[in-house]
Amino acid sequence: MASSVQLSRESSMQESPRSPEARVGMQVEDLWDVQEPQLSPTEKLNACFESIPVSAFPPAPQGIEIKSDASLAEAVQILAQNKILSAPVVDVDAPEDATWIDRYIGIVEFAGIAVWILQQSEPPSPRSPSSPSGADFAVAANGITSAAGLGTLSPEDAAITSGSFFEALTSSEFYKKTKVRDISGSFRWAPFLALQKSNSFLTMLLLLSKYKMKSVPVLDLGDGEINNIITQSAVIHMLAECTGLHWFESWGTKKLSEIGLPSMSPKQIITVHEDEPVLQAFKLMRKMRIGGIPVVERGGKKAVGNISLRDIQFLLTAPEIYHDYRSITAKNFLIAVKKYLEKHDKRSPMLSGMITCKRDKTIKELIQTLDLEKIHRVYVVDDGGNLEGVITLRDIISRLVHEPRGYFGDFFDGVLPLPENSRV
Repeated sequence: MASSVQLSRESSMQESPRSPEARVGMQVEDLWDVQEPQLSPTEKLNACFESIPVSAFPPAPQGIEIKSDASLAEAVQILAQNKILSAPVVDVDAPEDATWIDRYIGIVEFAGIAVWILQQSEPPSPRSPSSPSGADFAVAANGITSAAGLGTLSPEDAAITSGSFFEALTSSEFYKKTKVRDISGSFRWAPFLALQKSNSFLTMLLLLSKYKMKSVPVLDLGDGEINNIITQSAVIHMLAECTGLHWFESWGTKKLSEIGLPSMSPKQIITVHEDEPVLQAFKLMRKMRIGGIPVVERGGKKAVGNISLRDIQFLLTAPEIYHDYRSITAKNFLIAVKKYLEKHDKRSPMLSGMITCKRDKTIKELIQTLDLEKIHRVYVVDDGGNLEGVITLRDIISRLVHEPRGYFGDFFDGVLPLPENSRV
């Protein structure tokens, strides 16, 4: 029975070529058909994904790495030009025969860069020891913020941001000479948590969902280099490519409300008002450890836009677009960036406007929307357009699988701890 099913699947794939992602879905389909009938759908999916090695995941189209001696300005340009949120950082001083732990010093991402920028507008804590370079950063940052009329910012007390602040920052020698390795304290792992090619799909899915990792590097221990980087977006794209397969349809045709999404109440949604400084949005994302935030009307519950961590690039790659604004409010930021993108004919999720849905949408429809629009979250609204919740890529993946009791065992014992000066 199992062999005839397998032959049928292979014949179907040869007659109708599918994407590499869909081929992974076909592997799940084959495994799904031979699972014990008494298992629940979720238990079946867990068993299927546990049987597939992570090496089966299609490789990312580009393997961008950033050298540790690259400037922060260069790193921002590399991330922006390649339309990626993060990249591994290679230690230029590592010997050729270095292991992967010594070859890489971490992953630099827009989230870490946002943290670094916010650090520049905050006075150094007298309780936290700092290196000479850290003291130099603080002095330089204080000079820039004073010149720009920014003053002291904190997550609790937003200040009005002058439209010339980011021009002053990005044109300064301080910004141009700061090296990626100098902000290594902003990295999430030291160097990072990674999987081997023999680890399972289930392990990867759990790390991207329950353990809140945005991306998971896959290592080739033979050459000590990264073989692939699997992101939440890549997993969502894989799921979108599985439309029509039995296992996916049995799960994907359920309505959001049936699988407990959104998982938060309207009162739990973190928002920023349209007249607040845009840095307040990034500070809230940093403080609450979230990747995006809706911009809402003052005194209302309707969202007028969305700002995500990756949008920090528009403050650094095109600071001149805010020059005429007395302050860069969240609303002014959205308007200025949209005009800039339209003028330069650049594609970006920001041009799509606010993507929303209702609770009666199916998980399959939501996955297709996320994949088509290349976005990381969708806002759930009521019939009046008022915010009711947020659904992220991680929320969707977390509804696909669950962590069996004791599954990871001592898996995390081999993970290097966060550095003492980690800020995220």
